[in-house]
Amino acid sequence: MTAPILFKKARVIDPAQGLDSQMDCLLVDGKVASLDKDLEAPQGARVIDLWGKWLVPGLIDIHVHLREPGFEYKETIETGVKAAASGGFTRVCCMPNTSPPNDNEGITRFIIEKAESAGLCKVSPVACITKGQKGEELSEFFDLLKAGAVAFSDDGLPVTNARLMRLALEYSLNFDTVIISHSEELSLSQGGVMNEGIVSTLLGLKGVPKAAEEVAVFRDCTLAELTGARLHIAHVSTKGSVEIIRRAKEKGVRVTCETAPHYFSLTEEVVKGYNTYAKMNPPLRTEEDRCAIIEGLRDGTIDCIATDHAPHEDLVKECEFAQAANGIIGLETALPLALKVLMRNEGFSPKRIVELMSQNPAKVLGLNGGSLKVGDPADITIIDPDCQFTYSREKVLSKSHNSPFLDESFKGRAIMTVVDGKIVFEQKG
Repeated sequence: MTAPILFKKARVIDPAQGLDSQMDCLLVDGKVASLDKDLEAPQGARVIDLWGKWLVPGLIDIHVHLREPGFEYKETIETGVKAAASGGFTRVCCMPNTSPPNDNEGITRFIIEKAESAGLCKVSPVACITKGQKGEELSEFFDLLKAGAVAFSDDGLPVTNARLMRLALEYSLNFDTVIISHSEELSLSQGGVMNEGIVSTLLGLKGVPKAAEEVAVFRDCTLAELTGARLHIAHVSTKGSVEIIRRAKEKGVRVTCETAPHYFSLTEEVVKGYNTYAKMNPPLRTEEDRCAIIEGLRDGTIDCIATDHAPHEDLVKECEFAQAANGIIGLETALPLALKVLMRNEGFSPKRIVELMSQNPAKVLGLNGGSLKVGDPADITIIDPDCQFTYSREKVLSKSHNSPFLDESFKGRAIMTVVDGKIVFEQKG
């Protein structure tokens, strides 16, 4: 049984309850026992003074790649959850493009058991829409949900057949589950390695037009409207996609979406010099797109911030740009980037940051979390908004180091992560 913990004088921010004030928080038996001012510590409790710190519902990342099974040389579930806990995440949802793909009960259970064995961050598997991610036959949704899957996606690949995507959406209605779309029209993006535009022309690299994403986003929003099913669009990167989703929401379509920190922090300009750490799918876009992403986060068109944490070994990044693998790690920099770009540069409130990184992700996938209600599991993130640090290679807890933010200085980070009342990460010094 976990010993009680009493957090004193924290700035408690919980949008689900409309809280943003200095309070104490008592954790007993792995649950939130009380939220109030001047609480007394029960016998044997650890008392932690959080003056000047934020106490928020545990951060939730609904889009990560933990690589296991099959690609353990890039990341393991254990190293992935270590990175997640240090980034302030109490739960992550891992995508199914492992080897073999997560299209059956055995793999789903394997992932959950490995995460429980690590004893850090909670892991919720996202299972394949189609068997083997081949886009030919639907997976067994019922069996996968029963085994612990929380949603369905062929992330890494789109479901190219519109009829099959319609069937997936219709089938999902039987379980009130969510279909997560990797929106990419492969006939437009094939062979492209960065955003199509002036920079790709200057570098002599084949580009990916924005339409490759936007055509697929429009198709899937249209299918969601047709079926009435719940659709979630992954890694939104363009102004056009934001506008399509905004209009779909106005029509009452049951669509939600996410973006990643790199899409509101960086543009295609960082690719100059053939920087492979800036290569990802979808690619970094223009300043106009970056501003549109920020506006979508501001007005609620974009529901969540998700990292799309995609670890890769050095070998597949330290090579020619066209041959380099897509993706960057992001679990340890997501919160610092949100505080730096959205809060300090763009004027987002701390409450909005918590909505985007905790409350809304829980709501989108129907996960247990995103609130500090009394009686709820004590999944909590403690944030020091004034903590200054440099994100150096030596400090990376992920197994891989493929980040364009290495050696960047930040102000603000998670300094403690609590899962079911147990401290699983505590920043020293």
